[in-house]
Amino acid sequence: MMIVAAATALSPALVSDAFAFKLFGMTIFGKDDDSADQVPDPVRYVVTLNTDAADPDLKEALENSSRLVGDKDRPVSGDLGVVIKARDDRDRLIAALYEKARYGGVVTITVDGTDIDSLPPNPTFNRSRPVPVTVNVAAGPVFKVHEVQFGGDAANRNPADYDLSPGARAGSLTIIKAGDKIVEQLKNEGRPLAKLTKREVIADHRTDTVNVVLAADGGPVAPLGDVAVTGEKTVRSSFIQRYSRLNKGDRYSPEALRKAGDRLRALGVFSSVSINEADTLAADGTIPMTIEVSEGKRRYFGVGAQYSTIDGFGLNGYWGHRNLFGEAESLRIEGSVGRIGQATDVGDLDYSTGIIFTKPGAFFPSATLTASLLAKTENPDAYNAKLVTASLGLSYELSDQDTITGAGEVSWEKDDDAFGKNTYLTFALPLQYDRDARDSKLDPTEGYRAMLKATPSYEAFNGTFFSGFEGAISGYKGLGTEDRIVLAGRLSAGFLVGADDLANIPATRRFFAGGGGSVRGYGYQEISPRNAENRETGGASYVIGSFETRVKVTDTIGVVPFIDVGTVSADLAPDFSDIRAGAGIGIRYATPFGPLRLDFAVPLNKYEDGTSFGIYAGIGQSF
Repeated sequence: MMIVAAATALSPALVSDAFAFKLFGMTIFGKDDDSADQVPDPVRYVVTLNTDAADPDLKEALENSSRLVGDKDRPVSGDLGVVIKARDDRDRLIAALYEKARYGGVVTITVDGTDIDSLPPNPTFNRSRPVPVTVNVAAGPVFKVHEVQFGGDAANRNPADYDLSPGARAGSLTIIKAGDKIVEQLKNEGRPLAKLTKREVIADHRTDTVNVVLAADGGPVAPLGDVAVTGEKTVRSSFIQRYSRLNKGDRYSPEALRKAGDRLRALGVFSSVSINEADTLAADGTIPMTIEVSEGKRRYFGVGAQYSTIDGFGLNGYWGHRNLFGEAESLRIEGSVGRIGQATDVGDLDYSTGIIFTKPGAFFPSATLTASLLAKTENPDAYNAKLVTASLGLSYELSDQDTITGAGEVSWEKDDDAFGKNTYLTFALPLQYDRDARDSKLDPTEGYRAMLKATPSYEAFNGTFFSGFEGAISGYKGLGTEDRIVLAGRLSAGFLVGADDLANIPATRRFFAGGGGSVRGYGYQEISPRNAENRETGGASYVIGSFETRVKVTDTIGVVPFIDVGTVSADLAPDFSDIRAGAGIGIRYATPFGPLRLDFAVPLNKYEDGTSFGIYAGIGQSF
């Protein structure tokens, strides 16, 4: 199976000229013809950067810091523009040397053979060829920490806790981060006015060592005060304050401010959110806060397309509103059609349409109400199903990591499968608990995620009570420097109680496996118990395990060998009599919004006339 998908939210970011193709703001191929490069009185230059540094990391840092090198293909404005760029480059290169603890380094830059400090105020250069610019960097020795003194409210601290032990590299960033960490620690004590009062660095060029002095004033402990909101237009300020969960009298905490900002950004109604504390305490000894927001567009729509060698073409579209009634209520209407070109009859196409309403902060700031009405047809090899489902649910954040969700739903379903043609009316009360302790949702390197779900149900037409129970856990462990290797594993399982006769349970509520979300290499829902006619019946229990080794080859490219194993049984307890495994390798490309994923997998023990391979694409890791 091969799937290729493309989607757009009808944004100019996806429109390219004849010379370049851009996706999500990145140039995929070709060369940008940026009008910003059309500067007045353009002057081109050629740059040579020389350094005596033997350290490859330092060489790379110098090249990355140099704007002369980075912008060498772009002209500057006028002859003076070359000199201004060169002077700025000298400051940047010296800063790069300091970051690498090279306080004795010397940067010399000449333009057209003359040192930049000896050039006249309005120089003129020969423009018959690019102006030659030469950058010479004498790196100098590496300076080490000799002595660290902490003063004020930073007194009596251990230099080792700030990577400033005697003999350690005395990089400027390390020293800056040490000061920032001290202020952060004081603020975490509930002292919002904490500040660094002294940061002194003295380099001794005779001994190649550095003495550091850091002093801080913590200020008084103060709780949160009045919380003001600015920048809002259509979203009510009272809702913004309430949903932020920053309440007067609460303990001041930088972490609470960060989480409040993340919480508000996740609503999707704001293009920017910043939370700032006042410079002074209020008369009552509290610290006033200001939430500053900028609202984004309320309405959006988009279209998409996909192609599968098995299922043919598919089209989808959606329209949404992010702020219906002034408290970030969202409404989304979506629809899709699939299997175009593969289905021989219009009735065999896959259709889906739905309307979803979400109200954040319902009843409690930590609660979210969701109501939906979905209608669709599904036509995998195992069954053909038409169903309509109405649902009303409430999720509640128990903590930053823990969420519980409960819902009531009713579903009408008409199936044509291994048990013939049947119609079902099912009432269900799904209850789910999630714990997310990952360090990243799209590309985790540490932590774990766990889920438990119970779905007591009643099928009215057959008078059948049954309940589904499912659980899943995934874990991540980074190895090596900068987590360049990440071991990732996932285990999931489920079983149906009351499933003595699977024919009395709708096909979409039985268990199947196979496809991108379970055992890669097999077709969607291909793994299943089979009847005497070799037709998939679905099962009453399943167990699926996956393991990946995610290896970073470069900062943007990664390779991921993986193996998935699964079994689906007709009995309440898995008998493991038919275990299916798929293995493959994937490619990852890092982007600001998460890794782009492309996986290729083959079944290790394929079904007769079954799927021979699968290709899967998406954004974010597979789990």
